Amino acid sequence: MTKRAVITGVGIVAPGGVGREAAWDLLSSGRTATRRISLFDPAPFRSRVAAEVDFDPAAAGLTPRQVRRMDRAAQFAVVCAREAVEDSGIAGEPVPPERTAVALGSAVGCTMGLEEEYVVLSDSGRRWLVDHSYGVPHLYGYMVPSTLAVEVAHEVGAEGPVALISTGCTSGLDSIGHGVQLIEEGSADVVIAGATDAPLSPITAACFDAIRATTPNNDDPEHASRPFDRDRDGFVLGEGAAVLVLEEKAAAERRGARIYGEIVGFAGRSNAFHMTGLKPDGREMAEAISSALDQVKLDPTAVDYINAHGSGTKQNDRHETAAFKRSLGEHARQIPVSSIKSMVGHSLGAIGSIEVAACALALDRQVVPPTANLKNPDPDCDLDYVPLVAREHRMDVVLSVGSGFGGFQSAMVLARPGAVPYERS
Repeated sequence: MTKRAVITGVGIVAPGGVGREAAWDLLSSGRTATRRISLFDPAPFRSRVAAEVDFDPAAAGLTPRQVRRMDRAAQFAVVCAREAVEDSGIAGEPVPPERTAVALGSAVGCTMGLEEEYVVLSDSGRRWLVDHSYGVPHLYGYMVPSTLAVEVAHEVGAEGPVALISTGCTSGLDSIGHGVQLIEEGSADVVIAGATDAPLSPITAACFDAIRATTPNNDDPEHASRPFDRDRDGFVLGEGAAVLVLEEKAAAERRGARIYGEIVGFAGRSNAFHMTGLKPDGREMAEAISSALDQVKLDPTAVDYINAHGSGTKQNDRHETAAFKRSLGEHARQIPVSSIKSMVGHSLGAIGSIEVAACALALDRQVVPPTANLKNPDPDCDLDYVPLVAREHRMDVVLSVGSGFGGFQSAMVLARPGAVPYERS
């Protein structure tokens, strides 16, 4: 019998709130955490807004040595892992270290640390040949993204499989999917899974400016992220992390763990089409959705809520609207859909894990977060996108999707505990 993976712990560091409850309070209230960038001077850039985390590493429990050693992305991940482990109650259980795994996602690794060090080593870009002697002792770690996963493994004492999953903006979904597979195949009993990114730096702003993907709506930062709205003009960058504790279901039930939900399906596809472009028919995302549902023989009508990628770009929002219709048929028009990027921005690789964490909390509390700032719906985005205000809604099955540069399309299906009796196909 295939082992089944459940979520027993949730840790979140997100714009507008550090900690699981603070993050959920923001999402369920429909507030936005988007503002003018304060982490660096954004004046030279086309897009000068972002969703920043008000994060004090010392207040979050990190030691001066940890703060000195770790990039901001690693700090986020470690703080999330601590909260998730505490929430799960697994720390007091006799789980062998070699049966504990880490699956962490990140799209851009230690961007902030690398840029800060380059500025110093190159004398603010004036020297072509950099002087390595001015680098911090941990510079090599910034250059190797897997150190993010290693920091989490050190924190939780994981001696089983440890991996860094980097698949662009689907990294946060794919890392959790990898963790689920480790549980199902019997390679681990507990997996610390999630993703982190802290990309808010001048190089990131310049890159997205160059392709005009981010919003130029600098005069109204609070309402700049507008997924599915007729007047949307690009996404808002964000930062943050989320980490889940995944356990084998039977073991979690034996110890009386609180179970937020079960991850019953996961699939990914690539469009093999364009680095940033999307085909309007949404076929690849639709195939990922159908595959994830087919794994547990779920009919599309079983889906009660969709957490959309909802980046707020013209092509993405229309692409996934088409994907929902293609994969779910007429039922797509009956399902509430929302994008939390309207409130916490797009934290690249981290956002998929933040969205899965939000889905777990939505299942637990039976509340659908809203799509903030959706005042003028795009006629081409004609589904129920839960505008402005959260909605109490009966949910047994939730779908979360992600879309990333490079053509990555991922879909994950979560279910309320006991709602989906199944054998995987």
